[in-house]
Amino acid sequence: MAKKEEKKAGKKEDAKMEKKSAAEEKTEVDRLREELLINRKNGFFSVTDEQLKEADEYCEGYKEFLDLCKTERECVAYAIEKAEKRGFRELDSNAVYRPGDKVYFNNRGKSIILAVIGKKGCREGVRISAAHIDSPRLDLKPYPLYESNDLALLKSHYYGGIKKYQWTAIPLAMHGRIVKKDGSFVDVRIGEEPGEPQFCVTDLLPHLGAEQMSKPLSKAIEGENLNILVGSRPVRTETGKGESLFKLNVMRLLNEKYGVTEEDLVSSEIEFVPAWHAQDMGFDRSMIGAYGHDDRVCAYPALTAILDCKTPEHTAITVLADKEEVGSEGNTGLNSSFLRYFVETLAQQDGVEARDVFTRSQCLSADVCAAYDPIYASAYEPANSCFLNNGVSVMKYTGSRGKSGTSDASAEFMAQVRNLLFQNDVLWQTGELGKVDAGGGGTVAMFIANLNVDVVDVGVPVLSMHAPLEVTAKLDIHMAYRGFKAFFETPIGK
Repeated sequence: MAKKEEKKAGKKEDAKMEKKSAAEEKTEVDRLREELLINRKNGFFSVTDEQLKEADEYCEGYKEFLDLCKTERECVAYAIEKAEKRGFRELDSNAVYRPGDKVYFNNRGKSIILAVIGKKGCREGVRISAAHIDSPRLDLKPYPLYESNDLALLKSHYYGGIKKYQWTAIPLAMHGRIVKKDGSFVDVRIGEEPGEPQFCVTDLLPHLGAEQMSKPLSKAIEGENLNILVGSRPVRTETGKGESLFKLNVMRLLNEKYGVTEEDLVSSEIEFVPAWHAQDMGFDRSMIGAYGHDDRVCAYPALTAILDCKTPEHTAITVLADKEEVGSEGNTGLNSSFLRYFVETLAQQDGVEARDVFTRSQCLSADVCAAYDPIYASAYEPANSCFLNNGVSVMKYTGSRGKSGTSDASAEFMAQVRNLLFQNDVLWQTGELGKVDAGGGGTVAMFIANLNVDVVDVGVPVLSMHAPLEVTAKLDIHMAYRGFKAFFETPIGK
């Protein structure tokens, strides 16, 4: 009996030792996993309730920005108003700037550069965050107004990469500037306020749409058919007859309100954009649905980061540029020289060559990336995708297929950015823009890299990118702000 008890006790002890050994082994595996593998868990589990609250509060300002700034001109006007309240003044090439001084350069009202002079000025390089403030939309043709079968319409030419079918049967607002022959101008903004009229591109009813729906999506709606419905009542005449009476009535109303003629539309920049406002999305209000997240979801954090910047070690610069959606061409796009000229002005005051400044500089190309969408999973490679609520995306390269149209950041600079974000407790992730041969896209990074600047894309993941309604996560937006601010405030190379 005693031997049986002794044997039983021995088995219990052996089982206990095996359990202890398994627990130790599990602990060791967990340690190795923590030390050696990437943590890909949802960012929600890596932040505190206080950080989530900060993100929600920060995004209230961002939603206001989205509603007020649906065009590049409106973004620049907003930036100037906010900057001047924070002590920024227009750049004066004859002035002498000291650490802490704040300046801005307004480039034709469609792009802007803001800078805070650093303790070391430009001598050891500058830090640049560069975002774009144009978004896909419908622009008017030079001669847009016509009438057909008792309807008045405007001919449009779409701007940027859009799915044309997404722009039919949605409410549109009219934004822009009309410049008269004498050079005076009027700014137009119709369809945003309660009680104002809105506009739309009509679509074919499904009852008659069999032929249309048999076409590929890219052909179902032709670009020449993105015509905007603007009226259906003619000017009254005694006989009830006359030429162009429906078109004339629209022009009469515009003339009464703005004092413009049809010829003035030739020298105008009129953009039609979705009329809806930014809204919280989801039962948990964790996301924002709006028009223009690409790329104002990066422009706003880059702007607020420079506005909150005190006196950095190295001069900090935020660029909000135009024309990215059409290749960054033109004198307000970053393929022009306005950024180079701005830095040259600051470099001259420091007695250094601009080329040396650029060579020692670093840039975060502040642009969005595609968020993984499980509904369209076949377009993505999950292991190398970015996800909502996992923080800012740091993309070593963009481009398409064989990395065409990318600057491809160096391993050294990638390491510096990783360390910067880690040291400042900024949630981040990395990935690609979908599967290798699925398509692709570019940013302003390559144009800044052409100045011999170290540059990498850092931005916010977006669902439904380039659609009239895009979706982003509040946590990611706030992490972008924290990342850009840390970039300005941390000495270069550290």
